[in-house]
Amino acid sequence: MSGTLIVCGLVIVVGLFGIIVPILPGTILVALGIGIWATEDGSGVAWVTLGVAWAFLVVGAVVKYTVPGRRLKATVPTRTLVVGGLSAVVGFFVIPVVGALVGFPAGIYLAERVRVGADGAWPSTRAALKAVGASILIELTAAVAAICTWVAGVALT
Repeated sequence: MSGTLIVCGLVIVVGLFGIIVPILPGTILVALGIGIWATEDGSGVAWVTLGVAWAFLVVGAVVKYTVPGRRLKATVPTRTLVVGGLSAVVGFFVIPVVGALVGFPAGIYLAERVRVGADGAWPSTRAALKAVGASILIELTAAVAAICTWVAGVALT
């Protein structure tokens, strides 16, 4: 086992962590780890593995934004999502590590409370959180498929 393989594996693991806890660009790190391995290996199998793994990641990225986003736009207005996003950014700097995870739902809830009142705020917040959870699950599934492809490519080279 080479040092490059170990470093690439660590980058991929950090990428998985970045998908689950959206602090780091998880998909990009997974793609980068597999890309570095393929470049270092240079074999035909490595390049095919890279192509298939990146295809999984690209499809996952497209589906991640289209499927939950369509459902989310039907229940939560864009202005509320902007407030949630800004609250996530503020939360990221106010509460280290988990601030974005706290700021987004708090911003959605407050914006919806202003828009529809206390009774309608929680269902909208729940819909937004479900959409974010679905987005994370889709991205994680694509990353795991890419990683399984990479593991198979490593085994074949």
